[in-house]
Amino acid sequence: MGFKNFKLNVTLRVLGLCITIFALLILIKTAYMATIIFFVVLVVYQAYALINLMENTNREMVDFLSSIRYDDFSQTYNLKGRGGSFDELNEEFNKVLSRFKEVRAEKEADYQYLKNIIHHIGIGILSFDNDGRVQIINTVAKRLFKLNRLRNIEDLRAFSPDLYKQLKELRTGSKALVRIRDKDDTIQLAVYAIELYLRGDVYKLVTVQNIHHELEEQEMEAWQNLIRVLTHEIMNSVTPVSSLANTLEDEINYFKEKKANGEMIEDDELEDMNLAVSTIKRRSDGMIRFVNEFRNLTQVPVPQLEHVQVADIFGHIQLLMGSECESNDITLKVEMEPQNIVVTADMEQIEQVLINLVKNAVQALQENGSNDGAEKEVVLTGGLGKGNRPVIKVKDNGPGIEPEALDRIFIPFFTTKKQGSGIGLSLSRQIMRQHKGAITVASHPGEGTEFTLKF
Repeated sequence: MGFKNFKLNVTLRVLGLCITIFALLILIKTAYMATIIFFVVLVVYQAYALINLMENTNREMVDFLSSIRYDDFSQTYNLKGRGGSFDELNEEFNKVLSRFKEVRAEKEADYQYLKNIIHHIGIGILSFDNDGRVQIINTVAKRLFKLNRLRNIEDLRAFSPDLYKQLKELRTGSKALVRIRDKDDTIQLAVYAIELYLRGDVYKLVTVQNIHHELEEQEMEAWQNLIRVLTHEIMNSVTPVSSLANTLEDEINYFKEKKANGEMIEDDELEDMNLAVSTIKRRSDGMIRFVNEFRNLTQVPVPQLEHVQVADIFGHIQLLMGSECESNDITLKVEMEPQNIVVTADMEQIEQVLINLVKNAVQALQENGSNDGAEKEVVLTGGLGKGNRPVIKVKDNGPGIEPEALDRIFIPFFTTKKQGSGIGLSLSRQIMRQHKGAITVASHPGEGTEFTLKF
């Protein structure tokens, strides 16, 4: 009929259909059959036109929803001219589509941004599902694995069976070191993994970094430090021994000459020789002790782990160190919260660590006193840290440790004490590492020192 206004269009169609039906009912009794058939066809046509008009409107709604469903925001809707709410519906349709376009463009921009970051970041990144299908692999990972494309981590078996095994077995928060030999090249990979859950599926995100050069540099630096310390200690002992040996050689030659001339050797001369021999012996014993301590540092036994009450450990420390603290006017305190803390540890080795820490605190207080002239004290504290993991702390109110020395106290043979080998803290750190734990220190000059054992 050509009407543009939807409401008027529907009204006229319904009205025309009613008039046609009414006329048909009148003509059925009086008109010819041809006239009746004409009006029947006219009724059917008007009904069809009305239904088609409604279906066209519904079809546009379906097209709009399909566009949203399939992310097709290219088309626009022009429902103007139909009157009433259709103008508002037309405007809202186009607003919704416009907003979806903006959101899609933002998501695409964010995706491209993250994609560029992943591919240009300095460490290898790899993501795969439970079946090993790779979703993400960046340029660095491809370069490390010497692959142009990786569809499934099964393809890494040929490159490194050990790496493939670690990738399959690592769980969230786990890490591993993998050494790979490829012809004449050796790389040391640090692998770290987390598991992600996305729409009910499990994915594993792995970072891979070649730390071979860093390890070589640290190893070289460690050897240089060790050689420097060993050279210093050995030279400190050998130089006076060599000097005294030369002196003794001259004395013996002098005594030979005196004996050849029939002269007597004086007692004070023998005493000087005896003193020189004693000094050589003492320095030699010191060298032997130093070598033994170094050997002990490199041969820490594997801990025999068991569940141990921290209260029992503290009780043993009080018995072992109580008299030494008392003789130096130092109060040894114990604090526990809660009282039933249990650690999985080798009791003897942890006691060895705590004895060393308490002795260090006693010696610091003995040499320099407390930081403010107050009562000298050493406090053993048992508690729970992050994740309810047990921690043990040894705190003193001594003079503290200077910042430049604080970074070096765990280095073998480094010591701030007047008399000390520099072995104790290095040995303590090694024991804690074998317990899968850590030892840390916090100290400020004039405020005391606190060591923390984390299990």
